[in-house]
Amino acid sequence: MHTPDELSERFRASGRKVTAQRQCIFRILQGDETHPSADAVYAAAVLEMETISLKTVYQTLNDLADLGEITALDVGTGMTRFDPNVDDLHHHLVCKSCGSVRDVVGTLLDLTLPEGADQGFELASAEVIFRGLCPTCQVASEPGDHDLASAL
Repeated sequence: MHTPDELSERFRASGRKVTAQRQCIFRILQGDETHPSADAVYAAAVLEMETISLKTVYQTLNDLADLGEITALDVGTGMTRFDPNVDDLHHHLVCKSCGSVRDVVGTLLDLTLPEGADQGFELASAEVIFRGLCPTCQVASEPGDHDLASAL
């Protein structure tokens, strides 16, 4: 993802307004590897700028996705997550307990569809989602520990 200053320039070049709220969102996303949801970005933004609205967060995230600066992901966690890593080919690890999402770099060689399996689609890309338990949830689910879900 570009720097906040570069994102401001890209927004201006595309005819979009650059506001203090949008610059706040750009700063929050810079270097964030957690694939935050709009709600998570909003929660962080409110700490810096109390008057920011959730609508502004959603609009800015969607504008960033339209510009190709972030990717909107549906990884089955019940909410759209946003990935600022658009430069490196990668896949995702998703914790089936807490829903955390992390990048995983790996090449899947020889992944091809059988003849006709594309059902007429013109394929442009593929992604793989690996599901399991993150280190924190592994510890929480060890024998003798309380189940994290029942503690909530």
